[in-house]
Amino acid sequence: MKILLIEDEVLVSKSIQQMFALERYDVGTADTGEAGLSLATQNAYDLIVLDLQLPDMSGIDILRTLRDADVHTPVLVLSGTADPDVKVRALKVGADDYLTKPFHFRELLLRIHNCLKRAQDLVDLPGEMRGVVRIGRARVDFERFSAEVDGVSHALTHKECAVLRLLASRVGKAVSRDEILDRAWSAEEFPTSRTVDNFIVRLRKLIEPDANEPRLIRSIRGVGYLLTEVLHD
Repeated sequence: MKILLIEDEVLVSKSIQQMFALERYDVGTADTGEAGLSLATQNAYDLIVLDLQLPDMSGIDILRTLRDADVHTPVLVLSGTADPDVKVRALKVGADDYLTKPFHFRELLLRIHNCLKRAQDLVDLPGEMRGVVRIGRARVDFERFSAEVDGVSHALTHKECAVLRLLASRVGKAVSRDEILDRAWSAEEFPTSRTVDNFIVRLRKLIEPDANEPRLIRSIRGVGYLLTEVLHD
């Protein structure tokens, strides 16, 4: 598992890195918001551990920027405040969990484990296809969370993979926005139908010959979306 740690307190960062090494996590680190955003948007991580108080920008702003950029990697927030208003803001913006400093390392590990498990459960939905399939321009590998287009590999987030797998498992049939939300998001993430639409925009850019005139992922007015074809490799 690859984890990005965005934390500016040197001792805290080193302690967490040592703990992650014992758990055999592959860890990337950043001590500023700008550096963290650069890493998070250019690389695929299974989880981001984010300090709210950084020297150049707030963790809330980082979260908002990531979600606006369609980066939906699970985020565990570390914060020096137990203010419930701050916690609610972080969760509304897109945090998956919130842990107050000082914390016990065993609790941090448990919360990380739970975040990773929830993200994996979104992908491992029962009865849905696995392996590699061809969808439009993309060769999609559901096991590796990737889509290869014109020889270039693009990382898929857990939710992108879950949405695409759900549509692919119902090829030729309309899937409602409500079902997509129920299957790929938790209630704690405050998803809306617009959330689904944003994911569809991203997926269309990957698989459609012309994303401005989609023919593979069709919009079904008042219902949701329909995937027209899937080819098995």
